[in-house]
Amino acid sequence: MDYRKLKSGSDVRGVAVGEGATLTPDVAKTLGMAFARYVAGKTGKPVERVSIALGRDSRVSGPQLLEAAAQGIASAGAQAVDYGMCTTPAMYMAILTDGFRPDGSIMVTASHHPWQLNGLKFFTGEGGLGFHELDEVLEMAQGLEKETARPTGEIVSTPFLPTYENHLKQLIINGVDPEVQKPLLGLHVVVDAGNGAGGFYASMLEDLGAWIEGSQFLEPDGHFPNHIPNPENKEAMASISAAVKRVDADLGIIFDADCDRAAIVDHTGKEINRNRLIALISAILLDETPGATIVTDSVTSSGLSDFIREWGGEHYRYKRGYRNVIDEAVRLNQAGIDCPLAIETSGHAALRDNHFLDDGMYLVTVLLIKAMQMKQQGKLLSSLLDGLREPVESTEIRLPVTCEDFAAAARQIIEYVLDYASSHEDWHVAPDNREGVRISFDIDGELNSAWFLLRLSVHDPVMPLNAESDVPGGVKAVLQKLYEALKDQQGVDLSPLKAAL
Repeated sequence: MDYRKLKSGSDVRGVAVGEGATLTPDVAKTLGMAFARYVAGKTGKPVERVSIALGRDSRVSGPQLLEAAAQGIASAGAQAVDYGMCTTPAMYMAILTDGFRPDGSIMVTASHHPWQLNGLKFFTGEGGLGFHELDEVLEMAQGLEKETARPTGEIVSTPFLPTYENHLKQLIINGVDPEVQKPLLGLHVVVDAGNGAGGFYASMLEDLGAWIEGSQFLEPDGHFPNHIPNPENKEAMASISAAVKRVDADLGIIFDADCDRAAIVDHTGKEINRNRLIALISAILLDETPGATIVTDSVTSSGLSDFIREWGGEHYRYKRGYRNVIDEAVRLNQAGIDCPLAIETSGHAALRDNHFLDDGMYLVTVLLIKAMQMKQQGKLLSSLLDGLREPVESTEIRLPVTCEDFAAAARQIIEYVLDYASSHEDWHVAPDNREGVRISFDIDGELNSAWFLLRLSVHDPVMPLNAESDVPGGVKAVLQKLYEALKDQQGVDLSPLKAAL
C-alpha cells in the first residue's frame, strides 16, 4: 500500500466501499497509530499520555473506519475518544474547549464527495494539518504498515456535538438579544442538511424561536439519497431554493456532509454562494472593521474586487485550496495586516474571530444573526449585496496535462503564456496574480471587461481554465485568444478549449 496515493490536498481520501476500496479499516487503523505517534512527537508527551478524539459524518463506511482508527490509536498506547456523529469544525473546537481538550483529533469524512468515498482530516492544537505535515503522518504510516501492536491504550466514548451546538446557540443569543429566551422569534429559516451531519442545526434554531417549516433532509443517511450534499451542486441549490419559495421563508441554509462548507438562499430563492457569499460576509465584516483585507482564492470575479473596495476593504487573491487561503490570512495578520476572513469560492470560510477555523456552520450563524438584526429594522439581508456587479458570462474548462511530470509541464505552459502576454499589448497581466496566470482584456471598448485564469489543479494532472466577462461574447473572445496562443504547444490537451469555441 502506497499511503501517499491517499493524499488529497491536506486530507486523506479514498474509495471506502466495495472490492476496489483503498481506504480500508486496516489502512485507517495504521493511520490512527501513526497520527497518535505524530501528536506525541509534536507535543513532547509520552504517547501513553496522548488523547486523540474521533468523529464522523453520516457515510455508511464511517462507523467502521472510525472504530479502526480508534483501535490504531489505542495500539500506539494513546487514548482514543469516540465522539460519534460530529462535524469537522467541531473536531477542532473540541481541542480548544475546557473539559475536552484532546491533544489531536480525526474527522472521518469525504466532505461533499460520493457516498462510496471517505477520508480522514487531522487536527492538532495549531489547527488542521498542512500539506507537509500530512506527508509526515503518511510517511510514518508507511513504516508502520507491517507492525503489529497489541492494544495498550483505552477507547472511550463521549458526545461533543451538544457542546458545540451550545456554543453556536450562545453566539446567536449574544448577537441578537441576550435578554430574551427566543431571540429568533419571527424568523423563518429552511435548513437543508443533505442527510449529512448538520441536521441538528434546524432543531437548534427552533429552540431559539425560529420557524423551520420546510426544512429537509435532516436525518443522517450515508447514501445521500436526495441530493449531493454540496453547496456548489446545481441540483442541491435548486432543491433548497424551491423549499424556501414553497414555504415563503426568510432564508435558506444548506450544508455539505461534514458542515465545513455552507451556502444560503434569500427569501426569493436566489442562491447566495460563491462570489455572492464572499461579498455578503465581507460587507458584514468590513462594516465592523473598515479597511480590512479579505483573502480569497484566485478565481474570484472582478466585480467582487470592486465591491470589496467600495465597502472600504482590500481584496487579496491567493492560491486555490482552503488551507492555502487560511494559512495566508494567518500570515498576513502576523505581519500586522488586519485580515478577519479567509474564504474560497467553494464556500470554505475561516474567520479570525473563530480561530481561523474552516467552519461553514459558524459562517451561516454570523449571517443568521445579521439577518435577524436587519429584519428587526425592516431590512433584508440580501440588500447588503446591492452594488455587486456580477459577470454576464463565466465558464470553467479543465485541460488535461498529458506529460508524466504534469507539474513541470503546467509551469512551462504558464511561463509561456506570461511571455506571450508581455509581447502583446492587449494582454494585461493581473497585478495581484499569485497563482497560475491571470490575464484581462478590453472587450467592446470596456477596460478590463473580460479575463481568464489558467493554473494547475491542487490535486490532479489538469489545468483548470476559468474565464469571465462583463460584456456579451467576452468569454468566447478571450478563449479564442488563448487558443491561438497555445495551439502549437505540447504537454496539454487543448481539445476541451477548442470544443468551447
